[in-house]
Amino acid sequence: MILLGMSPVALLAAVVVGYLLGSIPFGVIVTRAAGVGDVRNIGSGNIGATNVLRTGRRDLALITLLADAGKAMLAVVILRAIYGEDAGAVAGAAAFTGHLFPVWLGFKGGKGVATFFGVMLTINWEIGIISGALWILTAAIFRMSSLAALVAVALTPLVMLALGQPMAFLVAALFMGLLIFLRHDANIRRLLAGQEPRIGANAAPAPAPGPGAGPGADPASPP
Repeated sequence: MILLGMSPVALLAAVVVGYLLGSIPFGVIVTRAAGVGDVRNIGSGNIGATNVLRTGRRDLALITLLADAGKAMLAVVILRAIYGEDAGAVAGAAAFTGHLFPVWLGFKGGKGVATFFGVMLTINWEIGIISGALWILTAAIFRMSSLAALVAVALTPLVMLALGQPMAFLVAALFMGLLIFLRHDANIRRLLAGQEPRIGANAAPAPAPGPGAGPGADPASPP
C-alpha cells in the first residue's frame, strides 16, 4: 500500500508541503514579471509552459517548464529525505494536485504534464527519462503536445511494472495519469475529431470567461 509505514504526521506533512509547493503558479508569475500580460488571457488560457510559449517568448516558456517540474522535484526530495520513499511519492502527487488546483487561482490551474515529469524524474530518474523520451518521440512523429503527453502518462505505469518499481511510485503515477487524462478531455475530443492543433500552430487569444467561468475555463488548444 502507498501509505504503508507512514505516520499521520508524515502523511500530513507530505500532503501540505507538496500541495503548497505545487500550487505556485509559475506561468502566471513569469509572464507578469516579464511584462507580457497574464498567460490566462492568451491562447488556451492554460498556465503551463506550452501556453506560455504562445506569448512568443521561448525563454519564458523554458523557465515555466523548469519551474513547474522543479517545484514537484523539490517536494519529493524534501519529504523523502525526512520521512522516506512513500512520503516522497505522496508529496509528488500532492504537488501535482496543487498545480492542477492552486488555491491562489481559485483552484483553476494547469494540466500537470511538466509537474508529472518532475515527479517521475525524482522518484526514479530512469523512469523519468523513459517517460520523457516517450513524450519526445510521440511529439516528433505527430507534432501534437497533448497526444505526446497522453501517450507518455499512459505508458509510464507499464514501464514501472516492467522494471519492478515500488507500489507507492506506481500508485502515484496512476493517480497523476488519471487526472491528466481528465484535464485533457477537450484535447481528446479534438484528437478523435482530427481537429487538434499541432505544435507551432498559432492560437487565438483566450475567450473572455462567461458568467461563473474562470480564466482558462475553455481551453482551445493543447496544454
